[in-house]
Amino acid sequence: MKIWKNTPKDAILVGVSLTQFAVTPILAITWDTASLPARVAGGVLLTLMTTYNIIVISHLFTHAPWFASNRLNAVVSVVNSVNIGQSVQAYQLTHVRNHHRFNNDRIGPDGTTRDTSSTYRKGKNGQHEPLLSYALGGAVDSIVGRINDAAATVRLWKVGQGEERLLALASRREQRRRRELRQIQADRAAHCLSLVVFATVSWQWTVFCYVPAFFIALSLVNVQNYFRHYGANPEDRATDSVSHYSRVYNFLTFNDGYHQEHHLSPGTHWSQMPEVKERQWDRLEAQPRIVSPVPAIVGFLDRRRPLLHEAQPQSRS
Repeated sequence: MKIWKNTPKDAILVGVSLTQFAVTPILAITWDTASLPARVAGGVLLTLMTTYNIIVISHLFTHAPWFASNRLNAVVSVVNSVNIGQSVQAYQLTHVRNHHRFNNDRIGPDGTTRDTSSTYRKGKNGQHEPLLSYALGGAVDSIVGRINDAAATVRLWKVGQGEERLLALASRREQRRRRELRQIQADRAAHCLSLVVFATVSWQWTVFCYVPAFFIALSLVNVQNYFRHYGANPEDRATDSVSHYSRVYNFLTFNDGYHQEHHLSPGTHWSQMPEVKERQWDRLEAQPRIVSPVPAIVGFLDRRRPLLHEAQPQSRS
């Protein structure tokens, strides 16, 4: 019987997911008796785990689910929805079917971007939105979204009225559409019920550790996305993203640095990203593109980054 859809290497990602799932309630349980340094360390750990899960673990899962069984993948979605504080299935719809379709596009004739996470969405004169506005504003929007998810308890967390964006992104094939919307419901229920459990165990931990850690993690994820595209040329599919080729970073993040390659072949498994680079080499090198000397999450350190977007026409094909 086949267990893994792609490779047994994904067992490492499963292990990371389960580790975070186990560690988080331990942090809540030990909060009341922990010293101040231990509480601070716990908050930092929670922030790092959540950030890493969103950027690496859940991101990879949304593109290439780990198991051959849909049921096992549904369980992974629920577990990581608790880990990242939001529905992994909803993340899959908005990321894979929106971001990877429109690829951080500029504002068009209708006055907005088609990619709802585009760094140009609230920018002016064809420029990226300022970093702090993008990072913190996006985190606030995400928090509001999670509050709305919690409020959906009155309809048992189903995707409903006012969520036209998710409904539009769901599959048009009826059976698959039902499965996706049910998964969002299950993910939301798991996340919201986990908050109830956390608050019951220690409301102080929930308020003073979990919520701040979640907000900071969301902000860091937005910084990561910002510098994955900052300065790139959104009008060319081979230069619309930024890659980082450090062996250490890509070992620790399962080839997350191959972001331009990921945009060219988003459905390719993480273990195959170096091969994508080799296959696409001529296309990648055909014109100037950005290769960052630092990971995207600290992309502000890349002071010499060229701004290719400023030399390109601001139009959509």
